[in-house]
Amino acid sequence: LQNKDLDRLRAYRENLDFYNGVQWVPDSLGRRRERRLTFNYAKVFIDKITSYLMSGVSFVVEPSEDTPKERERAEGAEQALREVYQQNNLELLDFDTEIDCAILGDAAYKVIWDSREKRVRITAPDVQGLFCRWLGDDVSRIYRVASRYTLSAEETEMLHGVTPQSKQATIIEDWADSSFTLWIDDQIRSSRRNPYGFIPFVIYPNLREPKRFWGVSDIPQVMEPQRELNRAMSQLSRILELSGNPIAVLENVESAEDIAVQPGAVWTIPEDAKAYLLDLLQGGGVKLHIDYMDILYRILHDVSESPRAAFGGTPRDLSGVALQVELYSLLQKVHRKRLIREVAYKKRNEMVLRILSQKTRQNFLGLRTRIIWGTVLPQDNLRLVQSEQAMIEAGIHSRRRSMRELGVADPEMEFDQWLEEERKLKEVR
Repeated sequence: LQNKDLDRLRAYRENLDFYNGVQWVPDSLGRRRERRLTFNYAKVFIDKITSYLMSGVSFVVEPSEDTPKERERAEGAEQALREVYQQNNLELLDFDTEIDCAILGDAAYKVIWDSREKRVRITAPDVQGLFCRWLGDDVSRIYRVASRYTLSAEETEMLHGVTPQSKQATIIEDWADSSFTLWIDDQIRSSRRNPYGFIPFVIYPNLREPKRFWGVSDIPQVMEPQRELNRAMSQLSRILELSGNPIAVLENVESAEDIAVQPGAVWTIPEDAKAYLLDLLQGGGVKLHIDYMDILYRILHDVSESPRAAFGGTPRDLSGVALQVELYSLLQKVHRKRLIREVAYKKRNEMVLRILSQKTRQNFLGLRTRIIWGTVLPQDNLRLVQSEQAMIEAGIHSRRRSMRELGVADPEMEFDQWLEEERKLKEVR
């Protein structure tokens, strides 16, 4: 693995450094000759798009057949999944993973059974340590995944019962559908049958590049305008600094001593000499710099597909369709990302249900999950309630479906509570 995917790993490091504010290209000697300002819009854009993307996501388990037995099985699977989500704090893990995915271009989940705690454990391994193999030109058919990471000597001994020779040990997990091999410091420590029967990794891209397995980061498209904005801002900052500490210009003077620009200063110069202060702000030069930075600012918003309205600033009050049109580029980007995330979350839920079926006495095989995304733009809840009420009365939507559309986290529990209230009200009457 030392010489595998070097270009991908190098791009990961560059994107991560840029997100963390390392945005200036050093000179040939590696020196920094002047003050350099960094206005990290790249980080702001990624954090903003992630907030819009993850604004409310839930799921529902659908029965394979519309029968009482299948509906009961689906309800049990949904409850089991919710417990797994709570045990693993997936709401926070998903948000952190999404930011990582937008920066690097790829993300992953690992779904395994924790034999000590007797529960499903979901983690988000670093994709910088993941290496995959797929069949031919079909990038969706992964037949082998290697996961490389490091552990301290104490962790290695606690987890694997092996004392490494150094303070850290390199662990490599080699997964295939039918086998699992554990390497510790280039030595095979365990080789056995895969206990799950499938590779327990969900690897997905930030944005899909056609015919390629690994994804595209949000960083590269904003690198050039971001660097140019930093340069222009630094240049304007130096001009303003020099204007506040003006430069004295002396003409026809062979030598000068003790020339200081300060209130009440008296200069003695020859009769035919001239002395004046250099005005760097004359002729409207500063406005040219500001206009240029405004252009760069618009370019940044355009290439990142995050209009100024996404940050709460609009030249006029907008609502409804007008706001949606203003944010349409952002909505399209969120939609593209959600298409990819939906497939990943469904696959993760499927792995959880398969492991629960293997390790518990419950049978959740054959059930499908549907991902429900929250609305990106603010909604008029009263209007939505009236619309869903009309749908229920017309027999188009069930009460459960309307609850999901309105963002209720657990429609089954709400429906049961509603039935209980209706029963009590009938007894009182």
